[in-house]
Amino acid sequence: MLQDFTGLIEPGSRDEQLLNQIDFTRLPRHIAIIMDGNGRWANRRLLPRIAGHRAGVEAVRSTVDTCARLGIEALTLYAFSVENWKRPPFEIEALMTFLKEYLRKEIENIHRNNIRFQTIGRTNELDESVQFELRSAIRKTANNTGMVLNVALNYGGRVELVDAFRKLMEKCEGEGRAPETITECDIARQLYTADLPDPDLLIRTSGEMRISNFLLWQIAYAEIYVTNTLWPDFRRPDVFTAIADFQKRERRFGGLIEKGESARRAVVNAS
Repeated sequence: MLQDFTGLIEPGSRDEQLLNQIDFTRLPRHIAIIMDGNGRWANRRLLPRIAGHRAGVEAVRSTVDTCARLGIEALTLYAFSVENWKRPPFEIEALMTFLKEYLRKEIENIHRNNIRFQTIGRTNELDESVQFELRSAIRKTANNTGMVLNVALNYGGRVELVDAFRKLMEKCEGEGRAPETITECDIARQLYTADLPDPDLLIRTSGEMRISNFLLWQIAYAEIYVTNTLWPDFRRPDVFTAIADFQKRERRFGGLIEKGESARRAVVNAS
């Protein structure tokens, strides 16, 4: 897979060493990221918080490019939560401006790299100018078959579940279904992420040990990786490090680990 980074990673560099630690047969299918630390990044430099948000755009660009080159199926970025409306109006306006600028500048590159852009959340409540850019990006990349870049905007995990339960209740009433027939699959099909696999790996930057109302249903069995790196400083080596750490985990899913189960079956078959 190193050829996918030709011209970007120097032979013998730390980046190459990190890349060589990755087993490309065991990549996470879906990576979700809580992009945290923009404000602290700015404060440490005696800059306004807005400067941190602007600096975070480059981290988005680098992370999207890296995950696409690795062959990750889906990348979900937590960009704006339903709780973020509590922030000062000028900061919210700046965030939305940066989002529009990012889409205008990057959508051609995203499209050229066969990435499909989509969003989750109550985007219908965003300013019409933002919705226009989102619709344009979604429409332009709709037929792409590479990585899905999934951006969570005006999103909250609890809000998502409320929306899912409302849709499911309406559907069941229309079909005359009894409540006891509802399954986990029925609920999953009503989530914003119904067309995506659940995240295997959840990354949070800035060292905070919480999930902040993000993908509450979907991360039930995700591996969580927390780094002290602030989001504006997050780059390609950080992605490699997170994936390498993920691959060291023993994923049990409530049962036996895969290699333990394989060893047990081998003993049984030999006896």
